[in-house]
This record gives sequence, structure tokens and C-alpha cells, in this order.
Amino acid sequence: MRTPSAAETFGHGASDLRAVASPGLPPLVGLVGPTAVGKTALAVRLAEEAGGEIVSADSRQIYRGMEIGTAKPTPEEQRRVRHHLLDLVDPDETVGLAQFQELAYAAIANITARGRLPFLVGGTGQYVLAVVEGWRVPRVPPDERLRRDLYRQAEEEGSEALHARLRALDPSAAERIDPRNVRRVVRALEVCLVSGEPMSAQQVKSPPPYRTLLLGLSLPRQELYRRIDRRVEAMITAGLEEEVRRLVAAGYGFDLPAMSGVGYGQFAPYLAGEVELADVVREIQRATRRFVRHQGNWFRRDNTRIHWLEATADPYDAALELIRQFVASSASEGFVVQ
Repeated sequence: MRTPSAAETFGHGASDLRAVASPGLPPLVGLVGPTAVGKTALAVRLAEEAGGEIVSADSRQIYRGMEIGTAKPTPEEQRRVRHHLLDLVDPDETVGLAQFQELAYAAIANITARGRLPFLVGGTGQYVLAVVEGWRVPRVPPDERLRRDLYRQAEEEGSEALHARLRALDPSAAERIDPRNVRRVVRALEVCLVSGEPMSAQQVKSPPPYRTLLLGLSLPRQELYRRIDRRVEAMITAGLEEEVRRLVAAGYGFDLPAMSGVGYGQFAPYLAGEVELADVVREIQRATRRFVRHQGNWFRRDNTRIHWLEATADPYDAALELIRQFVASSASEGFVVQ
């Protein structure tokens, strides 16, 4: 018997996929990869064809008013496919990993209950893995006074000294956290000091109630760098400077985590009159290249589970075929695809 094509399985409209709950586990499709590799555009096409909805797993797209610098899905893309977990908070607010995980689980459950296929899409490896691996994230609320003290220590003694303190309290967590990532080191220390337990001991896993297909997009490093450079230039053309100025005028300072990130923090010396716009562009490009190397560390951990697709050519057909097979196997586990 001839194997149906992906288009035949899904039909040609978003209403053609129906996953009906039964003893089997519902399917979840994850799409990961570095910044600028093309995740958003591909996810929209796939979800549109497969009757899916997208759950954003991007730690920067949660902020309202930060559209261009975070490469948030465009209004047109959001009209084509429903997106979840965008624009959750203002730039001076935070969403911790535990809160994100809870929100993601709720969104996925909502999508599944309506007979749609959830797509978890983003480049924040910690967000993706917390959901698909079922991390039990420590529920330790922020302690602002302690955080200030820890950040002060990092400023006065250096990030390595702060990391050494974490290594003494929680060697496992210290091994996983880059000493230069002061924000994550501070959070790990905060969990240890407030709870009295190592953070690593609290991060056990409880597999979530999904069958998960993880797809990854990759590019040769130099081609990815060229895309990054072009995208940063396109962001400037699209009005990134004006977006940053609006945020600063609204009272959001560069000391905020949201405003100190790549694409925003690099504007601080420019707005102070210390550098030219061309310098800002080059620094954003350099910082983004550093960031994608950091992203690679997360996703290399799951190379055996991720189906990597080369993005030098259009990966749509290959990705859709993998999803077709995955949904068909979900049907054999107790889901009916109509």
C-alpha cells in the first residue's frame, strides 16, 4: 500500500488534524535551533499545514513593546497561526523558569484539548528542556536584597569569584553554568541560600504527559553568521533604534535584564553620545554570534533526540514528513487522526 504524503495526511487546512484524547499520550512537536536560523518562518508554515498552534519558548519574546529586537513573529505571522506566550509582561517584570513551565503546560493542554497540534518553538534551550523533560523547577521566590548583594559581589570581586562560591555550595549546578552568565549564577546561589538545598538537587525530572518530536534547524557557522549580520541590519532598517528610544522614554533603563540583552543593551553608549550607530550594529552582530555559540551548548546535549535539518535548502518537506510519521505513530498509540 502506498504511504500517504504529508499533504494527504494533513489535508490542506488547519481544521484537518484532529487529535482525540485516549489512553495514548498526546503529541507535541518541538522546533529548536540558533537565532536567525529560520525557526519562526518554518514553524508558521508547518503549523498552518498541520492544524497546529505555536507556543513560544523564547525568553525575550515574553516582553511587551520589544518587537523588533527580539524578532517577534510579525502581525501577519500571528494572523496565520495562533501564538501563545508572547507579550506576557512589561520589560521591568520577570517570568521565572517555573512560571514559564506552568504557562507552557497550560497552553499545550489548551491546544490539545481543542484537537490542535502544539508546536513548542524557540531558541531558549532552558525553556524547551524544562517542558519536554519535565524539570521540577525550584519554586524559590526572588529575594531582591540577596540578589543585590550577589550582584555587588560580582562587580567587586568578579564573576569567577561568584561562580567559585556556587561551586562550593552546588558543584553540579556550577558545572552546568557558564561563570560569565552572572544572572544564572546569582539565581542558583539564591536558590541554595534561601532554600538551604542545592539547586541541582531540586531540579529532578518528571516526564510530562506528551509524546515529543524534537526538530532542529542548523546551518554551517559562517552561513549562520552571514544571516545574523543581515538580520541585524534589517532590524535597524525596520526601526530598532526608535523602538529602543520609546522603551527608554517609557522609563525602562538599561539596568533591567530585558534592556541589557542583545539588541538593546548595545544602544546604551550610543544614546549617551559615546559611539556611532555603526558601532552599535557591529556590537549587536558580535554579541549575537556569541549568543548562538551559547545556544549550541544547550542543544548539543540532546543531539541523540533532535532530528537536525539543514537549513541551507528549504527544510519544509523533510520536516513535514517527520511530523506526518510522528502523528501517525501517535494515532497508533491511541490518537485518531481524522
